[in-house]
Amino acid sequence: MNLDHLVYATPDLAGTVADLRERGIDVVPGGPHPGRGTRNHLTGLGDGAYLEVIGPDPEQEAPDGPRWFGIDDLTGPRLAAWAIRVPDLAAALERTRAAGYPFGDARPMSRRRPDGVLLSWSLAFPADDGEVVPFLIDWQDSPHPGESLPAGASLVSLTGVHPDPGLVAGPLAAVDAALTVVTGPAPRLEAVLATPGGEVVLR
Repeated sequence: MNLDHLVYATPDLAGTVADLRERGIDVVPGGPHPGRGTRNHLTGLGDGAYLEVIGPDPEQEAPDGPRWFGIDDLTGPRLAAWAIRVPDLAAALERTRAAGYPFGDARPMSRRRPDGVLLSWSLAFPADDGEVVPFLIDWQDSPHPGESLPAGASLVSLTGVHPDPGLVAGPLAAVDAALTVVTGPAPRLEAVLATPGGEVVLR
């Protein structure tokens, strides 16, 4: 499994960033997502993975549709998704469809880092159980964000919760995602991070 990043979505980006910093997680500005109405802050988690904190961008107009990860309906931050890095998104999508677990179409994305470097990538979301089944991301020729991030925390564990773990076993296997999934009332994720001040749980 090539974990790319965790997505911590919030309706109040500034407030959530301040809270994480108080809890010992050093997050730094990432940049806006033009046309999506969002921007992010990031921190490294070790082994090339990172944590993305994403929320509404007050400097952008409201997007035509809802913001991704259910941000418009949130009342507080939540660990909304996770991503697997793939070297060839088109080939990965072909494999998952052949296995009977389709993902949506590839979507091009971009943002400009604070230092002016333009990052471009493509991603695709699973058709079902998107909170437990990861989405796929291909960074193409862009530098990976994890290469320039502070080591704000380290990932101790990532666990999925689902009413019927057997339903997500096939899709997880199709993308080589070795995620432990336990039984619970509703699909969700839980991550345990190690920081200099102790462990922090995000869910």
